Amino acid sequence: MRLILIAIASLLLSACATQGTIDPNGYRAEGQASYYGARHHGNKTASGERFDQHALTAAHRSLPFGSRVQVTNLRNDKTVVVRINDRGPYAKKRIIDLSQKAAEQLDMLRDGVVPVRVEQLSD
Repeated sequence: MRLILIAIASLLLSACATQGTIDPNGYRAEGQASYYGARHHGNKTASGERFDQHALTAAHRSLPFGSRVQVTNLRNDKTVVVRINDRGPYAKKRIIDLSQKAAEQLDMLRDGVVPVRVEQLSD
């Protein structure tokens, strides 16, 4: 029984770790990230889909819609993979706006704005 539980745990952990590979030729930048949530929930994004604060999505000025990026909070090294579905941010020093769910995973809700690294993943 213990062996079965260990095997199941290993499968679950490996599934979490395989969210994508960083594209060595893709977009990579460091800067400030912020998040947007309840006030925008349900509004249309620039891609035409409805914003869902509970989804792992983000706004970026130039990356194609559907691009997936890994965002790393440089204060605590926590990472999250998000899909670009909106345009922004509109604050000059920020490079990405995250959904509230993504911000939770980066443990940045209290700070609101944190330094991050954004790396594009290969398809």
